Amino acid sequence: MKGIKKSLTEEYLYLDFSHQIEGCIFPLHTSVTLFLLSYCDCKIFKVCLVLTGASTDISLKNVSQWTRLCELTIPLAIENFLKESSDQHPAIPAEILQLEKKLREPVRVHNDDKLRRQKLKQQKAAGVGPSLAKEKPKSKMHRQELSEELDSSSESLELKVAFSKLTVCEEPATTNREPSHIRKAKASDLPPLEHVFAEGLYFTLADIVLLPCIHHFLVIICKKLSEKLMEFPLLAAWYQRIQEVPRVKTAASQCGIQFLHLPELLTTSNEQDSNLSEVPGVEEQNDASFIGGPRPTMTKLMEKGIEVMFSPHPCPTWTLDWNSLPAAVSPKEGKMSSDRALRKQQQLNNLVYVVANQAKPGDRIVDFCSGGGHVGIVLAHMLPSCQVTLIENKELSLIRAKKRSDELGLSNIWFIQANMEYFTGMFNIGVALHACGVATDMVIEHCIKTRASFVTCPCCYGFIQNTSKFNFPKSEQFKKTLSYKEHMILCRFADQTAVQLPPQRRFVGKQCMCLVDLDRARAAEERGYSVQVISMEPESCSPKNNMIVGVPI
Repeated sequence: MKGIKKSLTEEYLYLDFSHQIEGCIFPLHTSVTLFLLSYCDCKIFKVCLVLTGASTDISLKNVSQWTRLCELTIPLAIENFLKESSDQHPAIPAEILQLEKKLREPVRVHNDDKLRRQKLKQQKAAGVGPSLAKEKPKSKMHRQELSEELDSSSESLELKVAFSKLTVCEEPATTNREPSHIRKAKASDLPPLEHVFAEGLYFTLADIVLLPCIHHFLVIICKKLSEKLMEFPLLAAWYQRIQEVPRVKTAASQCGIQFLHLPELLTTSNEQDSNLSEVPGVEEQNDASFIGGPRPTMTKLMEKGIEVMFSPHPCPTWTLDWNSLPAAVSPKEGKMSSDRALRKQQQLNNLVYVVANQAKPGDRIVDFCSGGGHVGIVLAHMLPSCQVTLIENKELSLIRAKKRSDELGLSNIWFIQANMEYFTGMFNIGVALHACGVATDMVIEHCIKTRASFVTCPCCYGFIQNTSKFNFPKSEQFKKTLSYKEHMILCRFADQTAVQLPPQRRFVGKQCMCLVDLDRARAAEERGYSVQVISMEPESCSPKNNMIVGVPI
């Protein structure tokens, strides 16, 4: 696949073409590209199909396992499946089974604790709760009725959240607190969030890439292996649901995709529970063999001279004069409650002070996982001699940030909609406020490769896990002391800093946060950085109030 500019007004995109069967253009990556162009209503160039004899070698380097699965291995596997469909019983691709299993896993997103509490509140209001889900059904009819009741209560929340992100209009911010019994519910008692789209709650590029592939897969299944359809209830549900996304049906029709009408496939709560139990993880707190929480792990570190230790805050009382700043600079313009906006201002005080003391005229500053631009917009306004780039994968968030930037008349700010792993530009300082799980590690890695300074505030420690890019613990000092499982115990308890938890539990959570971030700091020091782990002031500005500040030596 390649593009070439023939004139100042016309561009051409050349795509491989080998053959076509029942509306499906081969290679399948060409079908995927055509659907993507149609969905985006892209008219900036003409598309030319070029006859090729052999399959094009496609490779994706430096991408996540999930990106590789969706954008490379599934399309290739489906293409082979379609080629073999002339056989009486083609084998189901292992990648499709992997995707179905992925859709069974609980969804994990930023602030998922809040969403799960909303779901618990909704279930209790409907008379459906975790206790009902754990009952042993007495009959097939009872099991089906229970599953339908659970599905309807969960769908109304997940679908509402998912489809609200597909429009520019947002729901108004709410300041209502959850009832006491909902706020105090243990995390282990909260219902899991279920998949709406491939990556979780939100419609992404993965859904667009997968749709042509899954459609052609289901066409063959319905024609030749209809009995196998029962094995893919969640994939079938995803296929039906994605058709409700604006422009998907139009784009599909333009590409010759005629959607199938699939029967509803029942997935009982028992089936879901049995599959969820297969998801690997570290010991749960209610496991009889789990003794002592994180304390044995912390003691083990102390015996090796590794203790909870924060660097002193460089200026704990410093604050921006928010009242004198233009309204569009304030987080209050970012569609949030006044209490949350105040805490966000306090968080920004910390980050802006550190960045401003490092930045030099002409520096390029990148705000990773920028969201609605709370960090990047303040930096661009306060540091007019620096160039600030916001990187965010959610279109709605960037639209919001661009609107605020336009109101301020900023000329030193740029916006990029992409996953951060695709960003390859040079920069001097990388910033990330509450980058989720290993996203913080990805930001630090980007900065180290560019020899840029970094100022990060981690979040969602419980999401940390080994990936194709990172293994934990990261530093040699921690690797010599802790196993992966022991490190995951620290990560699990580092997430227990919510304000509604008992003070002693929050204190232990804060210590675990520090130890996880010390491992990150030591790993960066081993690669030529001077790193500090600092606690934000005031600590009440956020339950996740650590800053990791690194400067190349």
